[in-house]
Amino acid sequence: MCLSVPGEIVEVDRTDAGKPTARVRFGGITKEISLDFVPDAEVGEFVLVHVGFALQRIDEAEARATLAELERVAELGRSEDAPESS
Repeated sequence: MCLSVPGEIVEVDRTDAGKPTARVRFGGITKEISLDFVPDAEVGEFVLVHVGFALQRIDEAEARATLAELERVAELGRSEDAPESS
């Protein structure tokens, strides 16, 4: 199974011809991501990222809904890990 995570482009670097990259924010974490598959993506756009590559653009509403769902799943995992009280 593959998982792509939505993130917001906060900076684009096209100085290395043919290898555009971007700094993409995922909640509180920012990572350097390849824009090889979406070379014309711009700051402020949301992209789906898998293993360091932006695969496609998505709209902001879809990105925020997906992030909220991922947070909900993480919260469920945290509550399952909590020790049971007697």
